Amino acid sequence: MVVRQETHPGTGAGSSPEEFRVAVASMRAARLRPEILCEEMPAPQRIAPYASALSADVTVDGIDLGTGRIILLHDPAGNDAWNGTFRCVAYARAEIDPDLITDPLLAAVGWSWLTEALDAHTAAYTAPSGTVTRVATESFGSMSDEEASAQLEIRASWTPTTLDLASHVEAWAELLCTAVGLEPVPEGVTPMPSRRGQRGSAT
Repeated sequence: MVVRQETHPGTGAGSSPEEFRVAVASMRAARLRPEILCEEMPAPQRIAPYASALSADVTVDGIDLGTGRIILLHDPAGNDAWNGTFRCVAYARAEIDPDLITDPLLAAVGWSWLTEALDAHTAAYTAPSGTVTRVATESFGSMSDEEASAQLEIRASWTPTTLDLASHVEAWAELLCTAVGLEPVPEGVTPMPSRRGQRGSAT
C-alpha cells in the first residue's frame, strides 16, 4: 500500500527527511484485521511541514460499523506542544447501542480503549490528549419510523517515541474494532492481512 505524503509548498516536497520516510514506511508494515479496509487519504498540509494519512472502515457482512483515520505529522524543528518532532493524530467513529449513550462511564471507557490498545501493541508514546464524544439521533414527524441511533467519536493525539509506527497504526485499528464491538483476536493468533487500497490506492 502506498501512503500519501503531503508537504507545504516550498519545504522540499520530494526530498522529505529520512526519518520521516522511515516512519511512513513503517506505517505500511502494519498488520490489520480482515474486517478493516485501509487506504491512503490526503493529509492536511498546514499543520506540519510533512504529513501522511490513512483512513479505514470496519465492515462486517457488508455493513459499515465504524470509520476512522490516523495522521502522522512531522516538524523537523520540533513542536513544544508535541514534546517532540512527530505527532500521531487519530479519529474513530463507531455505531453503538443507543441505550449506552447515557452511561456515565462510556467516555472514560472509550478513552481507555485507546490507551490499552497502545500499551498492548507496545506502541511507545508520550503526551496523549483527546476527547470522547457521544452523539444520539432521534427522528420525528415523517421520519419517526426510523430507529434511534447513536455514535461514539474518539479524537486523540500522542507523540510516538520511536520511528517504528506499525504498532501505533495497529493500536488505532484495534481501537476501531473494539469500538464497534468486535471480539479481540485471541492471543498468539496473527491477523490475516487486511484489504488495502481496494478503492483505487496502489498496492
